[in-house]
Amino acid sequence: MNVEMNTKVVVRPVRNVDTEALGRVHATCWHETYDHLVSKAALESLSPRRMAELWSHWSSLGPEYRQYVAVADGEIVGFSGSGPSRDDDTPRERELYFLYLLSAWHGTGIGQQLFDIAVEDDAVSLWVAEDNPRAHRFYERNGFKADGSRKVEPFLGETVTEVRLVR
Repeated sequence: MNVEMNTKVVVRPVRNVDTEALGRVHATCWHETYDHLVSKAALESLSPRRMAELWSHWSSLGPEYRQYVAVADGEIVGFSGSGPSRDDDTPRERELYFLYLLSAWHGTGIGQQLFDIAVEDDAVSLWVAEDNPRAHRFYERNGFKADGSRKVEPFLGETVTEVRLVR
């Protein structure tokens, strides 16, 4: 896909009607992001429908959760979300839960827009795959540093090692 730089992009809150499209985009982003971290079989088990079911749950959460989509030419191309920290040993009250953008849109500034609206100027933490250099560079540019915490998380029937970053 060749992205036109004059494409109109709108970043807005997630709506209930977005769940199906979010499921498709989420599944695609996981394929693009994690293909080097988990097996092809694990990724093939991932369905847009399953991801849409997750979004149905997430879109019903309360106002302390911020969830946004980036829409380009009428299609969702990325999303972000934050809320109260889920860590028992939380270094920050808020956590960036996710930030994904279809790879065709990397480098366009949309990821930064999604990040900015989800976290604002808050002090936040986040977990990121240890072996995701592009994400690490993005978060470093936004003032994050590793705090030394690591965990191995189940992911599509396998595991991924994540590290915590704080700002």
